[in-house]
Amino acid sequence: MKKFLVVLLSLGLILAFSMTASAADVKFSGSYYLSGVYWNNPTAADDNTAYSRAFFYQRFRLQPVFQIAEGLTFTTRIDALEKQWGNTTWKGGYSDEPLSRKVTPQGGGEPTRGIQENVEWERAYVTFKTAIGLFQVGYQDADEWGTAFGDNGTTRPRILYALPIGPVTLTAIYEKFYETDTATGVNVRREDSDYDTYAFAGIGKFKGGEAGLLLKYYLDHSKSVAALGGYKQDIYLIGPYAKATFGPVYVEGEFNYFGGKYKEFTAPGHNDVDLSGWNAYAMAKVKLGPVNVGGLAGYSTGDDGTDTSKFKTYPGGGGTSWNPALLLMNDDLNTWSGGTGTTTNPAGITSKKFNMLLLQAFADFTVIPKLNLGASVTWAKVNEKLTAVDDKLGTEFDVTATYKIYDNLSYMVGAGYLLTGDYFKGANANKEVGNDYLLLNKLTLNF
Repeated sequence: MKKFLVVLLSLGLILAFSMTASAADVKFSGSYYLSGVYWNNPTAADDNTAYSRAFFYQRFRLQPVFQIAEGLTFTTRIDALEKQWGNTTWKGGYSDEPLSRKVTPQGGGEPTRGIQENVEWERAYVTFKTAIGLFQVGYQDADEWGTAFGDNGTTRPRILYALPIGPVTLTAIYEKFYETDTATGVNVRREDSDYDTYAFAGIGKFKGGEAGLLLKYYLDHSKSVAALGGYKQDIYLIGPYAKATFGPVYVEGEFNYFGGKYKEFTAPGHNDVDLSGWNAYAMAKVKLGPVNVGGLAGYSTGDDGTDTSKFKTYPGGGGTSWNPALLLMNDDLNTWSGGTGTTTNPAGITSKKFNMLLLQAFADFTVIPKLNLGASVTWAKVNEKLTAVDDKLGTEFDVTATYKIYDNLSYMVGAGYLLTGDYFKGANANKEVGNDYLLLNKLTLNF
């Protein structure tokens, strides 16, 4: 009953805003998708111990934009019913507030309230233009820069200022990750214990493309309680990217370097740890009539742990927004099935995108305006084996077919087959591993 009342209240607020601004001043956009998956062998086990998973998952998203006046808008975003079919809790958790989506206070204790529920009013921010530039203030999209590679598409409270100067736009951003002044738990109401970021960026447009440079500073002092062996993180990011079209050829690329202090301990008796991690991505494709043919490469550093004075794994790797294959490096599988393994723990097919090298050749063919066929071959390995006896993740073959039922409604079916690499043997050279395949279909509505 409580959740039902929350939904009614949310709809009521939308209607109230609409009446105030009039229907002509409110623009609604959004999406809905439903995906069904059969996953044959998530743990890359041999035939004697293999098991499968089959499930549906969906998400409804609504984004109203209120045009208050010329140059002044208020944008919101609501996600609802983001869950598996038949699962009464969110994203396969065991309670209405899964532990995986909670923040545990430093030093232990009961985790705080989850950040996502069945209905989540995720974003709310005001955008206004002034004589000195554009401002965005509130909970808005974050962790998106350049290409999809390295992006996470999250929401965070922040203040953005943008100033266009001819073909160049300069941007300054402040973000609040974590506030300790009013937090509960051990690490509370302590001076200089928040987690904030500061970013400066520039994007230049040119004929057929654009290029940008991001400088970002992460000041995470939320774990700095000396009595608990705490430490500070003062990290910087340097991230250039470029996109360009040359006739039928399109290319894009991105590079990100993280440096600074990964762990600067606040109590004596500990050795500080420096950060030196990076990733890179490049993609090129050529349009030959109804056919697109191309290739891409993604790379992210790893750490074998032999040098304790440095941490070399790129934080976040390739991000959650970049999903190059149906099995390998696919974040949807990790999100909706609970995940099985990572590139530092060979317990199953990895969806993580750090400590990896991935190469792919792909092609798609528009058979008729409503039907597109796609195929790709993906090869991947880890850079640092750690306890594994081999570094090969495997070779994956994917095929998809997408049909437009309406201009805004499409249906996709796909299949992926992975020739599993010996990396999944872990440290046991005698362990047997098996190949894996996945079947899926997805209905997507955009409006």
